[in-house]
Amino acid sequence: MTSAHERYDIRIFEKECKSLASHGYDVSLIVNDQLPNETVDQVKIISTNFKPKSRLDRMLNSKKKIFKKAVEVDADIYHYHDPELMPIGNKLKKRGKKVIFDSHENYTIQIKGKEYIPKFLRNIFSKIYYVYETYSIKRIDAVVFPCTYSLKNPFENRAKKTAFIDNFPMLHELYDRFNENEVKQKNTVCHIGTLTYDRGITHNILAAYKSKVNLILGGVLSPNRYLQEVSGRKEFSCVEYRGHVNREEVTDILRKSRIGLCTILNVGQYNKGDHFATKVYEYMAMGLPVIITDFPYAREELKRYKFAILVDPENVDEITEAILYLLKNPEIAKEMGGNGRLAVKEKYNWSIEEQKLIALYNSL
Repeated sequence: MTSAHERYDIRIFEKECKSLASHGYDVSLIVNDQLPNETVDQVKIISTNFKPKSRLDRMLNSKKKIFKKAVEVDADIYHYHDPELMPIGNKLKKRGKKVIFDSHENYTIQIKGKEYIPKFLRNIFSKIYYVYETYSIKRIDAVVFPCTYSLKNPFENRAKKTAFIDNFPMLHELYDRFNENEVKQKNTVCHIGTLTYDRGITHNILAAYKSKVNLILGGVLSPNRYLQEVSGRKEFSCVEYRGHVNREEVTDILRKSRIGLCTILNVGQYNKGDHFATKVYEYMAMGLPVIITDFPYAREELKRYKFAILVDPENVDEITEAILYLLKNPEIAKEMGGNGRLAVKEKYNWSIEEQKLIALYNSL
């Protein structure tokens, strides 16, 4: 069940739903949209026939519609993906169902950085959320979360069972489509995903301009005032802004680029978990060397797989130097790209995470 994600979401539909269906589970996916019900790769997609007009509209008016569809399905296990659906999870648990909460992010921390919440209310809302989340997950059967935090379980003593299932790439989508002889665009680097100040985009733009390279941005610059701010700067002349990109367009960008950037700032939950942002694994799958924020988990992983250069995300000169170093040393860049692909093959791919998901379902 999801109120906030679209029906073909990569993590929910392409990975989790399809994996469960391929292992013999009868899978239904309940989504908020106004598209027809359909069955795709053995997954029954059920629409609420409701497309929220805003975040508030979604949060206020989704629950009854999703709960109605959930009861009609009459499943054995219910797996919800948005914290606003906790009341539904609690209701289904009271009906004797098995219930899983898939917490994509550390929402207790993330709430403190939500710009749509007035600053003076953020800490209060964060504490209220933590209390309600704890109340809910103590009653249900399991929580799915991407990773530990400094090797610690953030749900310890709160959840009955925690499964750490990361959003690693599927080998067939990117890794298997890599072509060593691909002709790259000259002096081209990229950043794919959410494009905000906190994700380091301003510093990426300044470094790319200083390096005299072309920066492809795949994703939506947000909020709108941030788009207006950065697009009005002279440094934006080095940017090839693609806006929202589908999966084929993501592959195209990675094929053209020589370096992948992920210099997320040290704010909120960023750089505290024992994993990388999903985009980093996608860069690695396509053989790109990566420039990434220096944080403890990254330093530890690079001892085994030397696929990246670590930088201070707020130091434009460091990012610039890393870009120029990789462009001036193509053999080293190629070796780092190969190391990244090896890491994806051995450790960072969905085939491995899929087994954790199936094990969780079998245990329930």
